[in-house]
Amino acid sequence: MSHDNVLMIQLSRGINLKIKANEYKPNEIIKIIREWTGLTQQQFGTMIHRSKHTVQSMELGRSNVYLYTLLDIANQYGLDIIIEKNGNGLIKRG
Repeated sequence: MSHDNVLMIQLSRGINLKIKANEYKPNEIIKIIREWTGLTQQQFGTMIHRSKHTVQSMELGRSNVYLYTLLDIANQYGLDIIIEKNGNGLIKRG
């Protein structure tokens, strides 16, 4: 079984954040995205309709990070989330 699954998030035109899904936990992905935005946990929470406490809990791995949370973030920031397997695009959400 190959472990080449990649979560690619297009941050803006020409700038892609590629995250090997096997190397990061969902809470780490949330923190990476928030840090890219340059927002505090409070500001980021407001933008995605979550409390600062919820964002903090997600980043610490105390709260589950669901796919719909990532999709909310993608929609809020105009990001594309592309999940690839072995270099072939399987799912594209924008």
